[in-house]
Amino acid sequence: MRAAETNTRPAFAMPPGACDAHFHVFEPGYPHVPDPLYTFPDGTVEQYLTMTEALGIQRMVLVQPTFYGTDNSLLADALKRLGPRCGGVVRIEEDTTDAELDAFHEIGVRAIRLDLFARASWPTGEIIAYIRRMAARATPRGWHLQFYTPGTIVRDLLPFLADLEDTFVIDHLGYMTEADPDFERRLLALLRQGSCWIKLSGAYRVAKDKPLSSVAPWGRALVTTRPDRLIWGSDWPHLPDGQRDTGEILNLLADWAPAAEARQTILVDGPNRLFFS
Repeated sequence: MRAAETNTRPAFAMPPGACDAHFHVFEPGYPHVPDPLYTFPDGTVEQYLTMTEALGIQRMVLVQPTFYGTDNSLLADALKRLGPRCGGVVRIEEDTTDAELDAFHEIGVRAIRLDLFARASWPTGEIIAYIRRMAARATPRGWHLQFYTPGTIVRDLLPFLADLEDTFVIDHLGYMTEADPDFERRLLALLRQGSCWIKLSGAYRVAKDKPLSSVAPWGRALVTTRPDRLIWGSDWPHLPDGQRDTGEILNLLADWAPAAEARQTILVDGPNRLFFS
């Protein structure tokens, strides 16, 4: 893990209440899935907090990683430790009880993460039915859905998502890693008119082997379209590369959202609506 003090400092004044809406933590002693996609990462709560102090991040949202599957015990313990400055996003089984969801709500959970990478082989109709079932668990609690999904699946779901009235967030800028201007046009239309939010996270996942600057036109287009439907996330600890500079990732906002008002909307007001109201 990169030493916190070596992260580039913000290139703009961080607004009070600035929120990192997407991070993960890993601690020893918690059960993980069999055959995880990566080895046990270096990324504890203490390491994360040291980074946030260096960058002026005052609030945060802990997202359940694939490493722990639907065992949210570490997430629950971390939320209790971090208190009201931290919201949570869980992954659940379909038979998770209402009582369990109510208990998650009490400690700050406000969303269900849908792993559509794991369901990418499903027919689109089955994915849609799954989304509807999860929305029926989330929406009555004032929660929303978060889609961890390849951009190709987002593309297939666009007609359905255009009519979906339940609030949802698409992770990692839509996660389209190939050039597709038609997809971008249609996703911007969805962002403009639907129940859609997009998370400004994972720019390096979209850029792949290209520089982060290659994502700038898309980031600017999102901000120009609906800054009030965007939230920013660091994706710390940047699996599999813990040496990434979180400050550099934060400073993408200086380019994508050059107006202080837009950064206030993305870093403070959006998280308020989704997690802290």
